[in-house]
Amino acid sequence: MFHFHALNAPTPFLFFTGKGGVGKTSLACATAIGLADRGLRVLLVSTDPASNLDEMLEVALTDSPTPVPNVAGLSALNIDPEAAAESYRARVLEQLGPGATPDERSTVREQLSGACTTEIAAFDEFVGLLDGDMAGFDHIIFDTAPTGHTLRLLSLPKAWTGFLKDNDRGASCLGPHSGLKMQEDRFRKALQALGDPRRTTIILVTRADRGAIREAARTSAELDALSLSNQFLAVNGRFHATDPTDAVAAALERDQDEALAAMPASLTKLPRDEIPLFGFDIVGLTALRAFLSPSSPPPIAAGEQNAEPVELPGLDRLVDDIAQGKHGLIMVMGKGGVGKTTIAAAIAVGLSKRGHAVHLSTTDPAAHVAFVVDGAMPGLTVDRIDPRVETERYVAKILASRGRDLDEQGKALLLEDLASPCTEEVAVFHAFSRIVVEARAAFVVLDTAPTGHTLLLLDATGAYHRQMTRQLDPSGPGRIVTPLMRLQDPSHTRVILVTLPETTPVSEAAALQEDLRRASIEPFGWVINKCLAASGTRDPLLRLRLVTEQAQIARVQKGLAKRAFIIGWRSKPPIGVGELQTLS
Repeated sequence: MFHFHALNAPTPFLFFTGKGGVGKTSLACATAIGLADRGLRVLLVSTDPASNLDEMLEVALTDSPTPVPNVAGLSALNIDPEAAAESYRARVLEQLGPGATPDERSTVREQLSGACTTEIAAFDEFVGLLDGDMAGFDHIIFDTAPTGHTLRLLSLPKAWTGFLKDNDRGASCLGPHSGLKMQEDRFRKALQALGDPRRTTIILVTRADRGAIREAARTSAELDALSLSNQFLAVNGRFHATDPTDAVAAALERDQDEALAAMPASLTKLPRDEIPLFGFDIVGLTALRAFLSPSSPPPIAAGEQNAEPVELPGLDRLVDDIAQGKHGLIMVMGKGGVGKTTIAAAIAVGLSKRGHAVHLSTTDPAAHVAFVVDGAMPGLTVDRIDPRVETERYVAKILASRGRDLDEQGKALLLEDLASPCTEEVAVFHAFSRIVVEARAAFVVLDTAPTGHTLLLLDATGAYHRQMTRQLDPSGPGRIVTPLMRLQDPSHTRVILVTLPETTPVSEAAALQEDLRRASIEPFGWVINKCLAASGTRDPLLRLRLVTEQAQIARVQKGLAKRAFIIGWRSKPPIGVGELQTLS
């Protein structure tokens, strides 16, 4: 029977991270339940802005510990970014003291309205848990956002410590520096706790495929650079064919074997477990208990495996629809690990093949588009929004405009302010805004970061829109068009939601669709990726997975998507222009 060795002598803090879609939440939840079932007091915390702990545990959660029914000793919470930001704003405003004027308070509140404040405030909640705010629990388990977002948060203590050192004047995008200094000691303690192998185990979760392994290796290296080397590797979804004559099952097992054999040395040196693939969806307490103790898997209704396959158009039809126009922004969104990058690249290649000039870019810190395209074709430009490059460009622009008339002391203060980690957020938003405008004259396909990070970017877009419309003189000439207004314009922007035919990815895509609709952005269509239904597999385990798959395809088709498109399962991910053309 499988045994998860991280449960042998668990540290007080267990930190699950990895590429989106690899099963972090499932493994974190199952671990929390396993510890609680031993009689321990456990707190499970999500730091993901797009958390789905509620669905996994079948309980409505808030930003305070909520007992999980039918699991004695287990409580869970979602760090609420908006609530954390409001609490953070109140603390910073309090630092101004009673002598501050209403105008000064209003200015600081405006400075604290951006996405960066939300990010630092949510991280401050996380820091508090490491610093003892939740004493009384034997273990605190963190289910983190997809990798790029998590690494950004983990770098903050070091970045802010450097920024705050000897810096007691001026105001950054988070308000007066005196308001930030109260956080410095907590940030330093958090990094110490995360790096202490007696207190924390960092569990890198991956799947046995090249993309996820490559991301895990990158994450491991960046954690090492932060002195967080107390790592454990969990390879989730390991598949072994029961019928070697089944071509689909044999190909899946072979691809996993090859991916693990090519694993870089930085990962092979880590202690590791391989967690098997199961034939049921890991949602709900019964399934989660069976996940790490699979002696009695949850029953699956008989006969459903033979349901009729769902008929939906393929990605070529979607590209045909888009190609009828002459320009526009195509934003590809969804939960990490659902294949956003592949779908974005295939759409870009398909549009280019149909004679259009296309710019393919990404806001994802992991930035895999160039790897997926792996080639060139006429009319196709591939690049990325590089946070470091964009920050350097933004700082140079600000120094040229605002630093021109400053003396040396003024320039030094300005440079201190621009050294804030928040400058990167502003710079990335400016780059995103340029891409939105570029789509007025050509096709731009944007592969977005996993859902939570994308929502922060959209929050920044909304904040900028509100600021600009407040400043606009209605009696003045002309009309301002903000990036948000272009995203809301269906003739300019088409949002494509990508999902897998599984419960959690579909639920997260549905939640994202509702968030977009609240911002008056209507998704153009859904793409259901990696569907086994048409593969013809006879493998008993894979046939069991068809039950959930067919139910989720019907859920998307009949209740969620205005337009739905389907892509069949492939033994190997489509890499390179030629392979992408077969999709589009």
